[in-house]
Amino acid sequence: MTLLLTLVFILSGAAGLIYESIWSRYLGLFVGHSAYAQVIVLVIFLGGMSLGATVASKRSSRIAEPLLWYAIVELVVGLLGLAFHDAFGVVSALAYDTVFPALAGGPLLVVVKWLIAALLILPQSVLLGATFPLMTAGLLRRLGRDHVDATAASGRVIGVLYFANSIGAAVGVLVAGFWLIGAVGLQGTLLTAALVNIVVAVVTYVALQAMRSTEAEPDEIEEAMDAVVLGPPTVAVEGVRSEPVSGLWTLLLGVSFGTAVASFIYEIAWIRMLALVLGSATHAFELMLSAFILGLALGAFWIRRRADTERDPVRLLGVVQIAMGTFAIATLAVYGLSFHWMASLIEALDENAAGY
Repeated sequence: MTLLLTLVFILSGAAGLIYESIWSRYLGLFVGHSAYAQVIVLVIFLGGMSLGATVASKRSSRIAEPLLWYAIVELVVGLLGLAFHDAFGVVSALAYDTVFPALAGGPLLVVVKWLIAALLILPQSVLLGATFPLMTAGLLRRLGRDHVDATAASGRVIGVLYFANSIGAAVGVLVAGFWLIGAVGLQGTLLTAALVNIVVAVVTYVALQAMRSTEAEPDEIEEAMDAVVLGPPTVAVEGVRSEPVSGLWTLLLGVSFGTAVASFIYEIAWIRMLALVLGSATHAFELMLSAFILGLALGAFWIRRRADTERDPVRLLGVVQIAMGTFAIATLAVYGLSFHWMASLIEALDENAAGY
């Protein structure tokens, strides 16, 4: 069942990034600028996911069956995906026929246009953000019921799930950008992602029922995610009540926030840089997302066994941050050469007497 849920999470990640890719096309039509549409999709997608993850992580310990709620969330995401194309048409017509003419020439026009664009994709983004905490909480809780030390294995479980979701996302954005849109159009690509969400919901629900039928009545189990996501870490001292390591917790939250800020700057800069090399802003967006998320997947896969055994994970985190900055700077020198590589490729692959 763990393997099945991991495979399900791969499909979920693929559907999520198909949405992100296709939303950039829809919002490009709405706001009239693909580059701005890509920025707003990134902002709302990541912001909505963070909001959904926050809400889900705070409530997961009080949810009787997180996997059931995971299936419900996936189903709702799929249903919203089925309705998105028609909703976009209605909202666009209303905006361009009524709202925008009334605001023409005023400073509120741009604000309202961006606000409407954001609201179109916010509900699904929030729900997609809730999937990871719910899946993780559900799987860790199942491990606890199977008498596995879920807390000791939490780093490995989270690493594997993060890898699965990310590898699906990396493939999904490429499939959407380079094949699905050309094959079935914008609406067909949306319907494909929505159907994947619905299939994921159904498979998760059936798997949950199968697990319930083979389980004895579970005892009350303390939610393993409390120690992983929901609150500060604690240090147990013999004879002394455990207290949160508030300084370390604050530091790690700050590092997470700073890493996210840097990552977002990387994404925006790399889209612009790749667009100059490729000559296509839309494909630059999809290639950047795929490479970026593939890197996240490989990083999660590499750390999955080390997360629970590393003697000094905070020190390793610092080394990783230094390496990230060093490699980012190194890409500037490589980027200048990429124009020559692309020119050679275009010349070699051109259909002429000198080409292949």
